Amino acid sequence: MLFPKKVKHRKWQTDRKSEARLTRPDTKGIDVSFGAFALKATSPARVVSRQIESARRAMTRKAGKTAQIWIRIFPDRPITQKAAEVPMGKGKGDPKAFCFEVLPGRVLFEIDGVDEATAREALRKAGTKLPVKTKIVAR
Repeated sequence: MLFPKKVKHRKWQTDRKSEARLTRPDTKGIDVSFGAFALKATSPARVVSRQIESARRAMTRKAGKTAQIWIRIFPDRPITQKAAEVPMGKGKGDPKAFCFEVLPGRVLFEIDGVDEATAREALRKAGTKLPVKTKIVAR
């Protein structure tokens, strides 16, 4: 699974969940840069590292050995959680996992080296593993 080797801050503050900020389209990482086909997010969500790994596995199984796959997102935001049955107070919980905040328009995965039908099916399977609505785009 993906996670940073070293972080400057172990725990991050929680962002405000304003509807305007979440629904505005992303400005970075919106073009198909490496492959011929890509999986693009159409809704906002936090994608956890194990979801990214699950989508990558589904894609590589369907695409085969000749396919090249690029993961365009990296989970660097820590998610904290307090242990089960712990009373309120006594500070913030320990880091549990890492995630990436996806905004609409962000390219998540790219694929090349396979025909269009295989690429579309591999990207479709990867999209079912993610908590965002996605669409498949071509270069």
